[in-house]
Amino acid sequence: EQEDTGLLLQPLLEGQNYGAAAADGTQCPSVSVPRNNPTKRDCLVVAVLCFGNFINFIDWFIVPGILLDIQKYFGLSDGKTGLLQTVFTLCYMLAAPIFGYLGDRYNRKIILGAGIFFWSGVTLGSSFITESHYGIFVLSRGLVGIGSASYSTIAPTIIADLFEEGKRTTVLSLFYIFIPVGSGCGYILAAGVAKSTGDWHWAFRVTPCMGGLALLLLILLVPHRIQRKTAAHRALSISGPIQRADEKPDVPRTAETTWCQDVGSLAKNCSFVCSSLGLTAMAFVTGALGVWMPLFLYRAQVVQGIVPPCLQESCNSSNSLIFGGITIGTGILGIIAGAEAARRLRKRNNKADPLICATSMFMSALCLYIALMVAQMNILSTFIFIAFGELFLSVNWAVVTDILLYVVTPRRQSTAIALQILVSHLLGDAGSPYLIGVISNAIQAGNTPSLQWSFRSMQYSFIICAFVGVFGGGFFLLTSFYIEEDRKEAQR
Repeated sequence: EQEDTGLLLQPLLEGQNYGAAAADGTQCPSVSVPRNNPTKRDCLVVAVLCFGNFINFIDWFIVPGILLDIQKYFGLSDGKTGLLQTVFTLCYMLAAPIFGYLGDRYNRKIILGAGIFFWSGVTLGSSFITESHYGIFVLSRGLVGIGSASYSTIAPTIIADLFEEGKRTTVLSLFYIFIPVGSGCGYILAAGVAKSTGDWHWAFRVTPCMGGLALLLLILLVPHRIQRKTAAHRALSISGPIQRADEKPDVPRTAETTWCQDVGSLAKNCSFVCSSLGLTAMAFVTGALGVWMPLFLYRAQVVQGIVPPCLQESCNSSNSLIFGGITIGTGILGIIAGAEAARRLRKRNNKADPLICATSMFMSALCLYIALMVAQMNILSTFIFIAFGELFLSVNWAVVTDILLYVVTPRRQSTAIALQILVSHLLGDAGSPYLIGVISNAIQAGNTPSLQWSFRSMQYSFIICAFVGVFGGGFFLLTSFYIEEDRKEAQR
């Protein structure tokens, strides 16, 4: 059946550009692709996109993996340390709408390639920054965020073009598995390289090589154009190339009117708005955990007398290694479990997706709260409850994206993803690492400096994440009230 579908689509492969039309209406040159096995071609494209996503999130979490070394090297307070990830995320979210706009109109392969080249080059350059140039180091993290935005905004929409709704959740799950896998490997790679070389700068010299390989694979294996695979396109494929979904033939598309119309339409989509706010709560929690949890665990171990305070050149990196492993394991398991639960429960309940997200957010908030409360008494229990907290958070990644893809019309999907990135990061993980650091500084300033208060300041500031998680669950519950109607509207 897959082979027949692919053959019907072959005449259309030469008239589409990942669903993105050129602004001037011209067609880009065709790229030859294997015609005898379109399924194999699609798998190769997904493999390249997953590899790029893997590198993207390694780069994202290199800094948290060696945060203690960086804090000591530049002599930073908790607030200034949290600023590193905040600047990265701010640049990432501000660039996302720009790439969303470009991705809906221009060749997505070129944008992806430029993004990989840019962030890999900046990452390599940041490895040579000395301790007297902290401002340049902060700037470099912001530039890496811009490059990452190009990838996170556009790659999921290419997958949406490649696969029909029945298979799309499964493939998106595979793609989003590389968020926790890449994040966890970022901790492990950074901590491992810093420990083996004795210099944390070397952690920033590994991923640029991987980025070069990803760019080469993108050039060689990903075609310039591909037809969106939907039932409507299959039915009309015999008659030749067709319009993109929901695009009217005789209406000129200007940049200004299209952007305003897209944003206005998305603002009226209650499922999109509520699920985006739920994702924002997820981003707030994961951003704070990702930056501060290894340092929090280290301070808890110091208070318990398990490890001594860091006074040497290279600090103990075992917590980054363990937390990275937890992130990988729980991320893979959570995303697979979320996708499978969604697949099974959708047959019984059309509101299954937002209900799954709401339940997992409530459970995650409870687990994180318990982990914070037992940290001073039993470090093993802390690791266990953190693992469960991350597991329930990971359940939502692919499900939330799939909600967006079926409640938003195809022509607005890149813009919708970009706006969702903007909102979720602006109100979520752009501010949460810095906010946690500032609250921690304030608590320490109001008490006598000691190892005990160094730990408690982080513990008390972290509690806000549990409450934000509860709000996130509430927003997903609201999504369930609107999702059926919005899905039907998008199909129309």
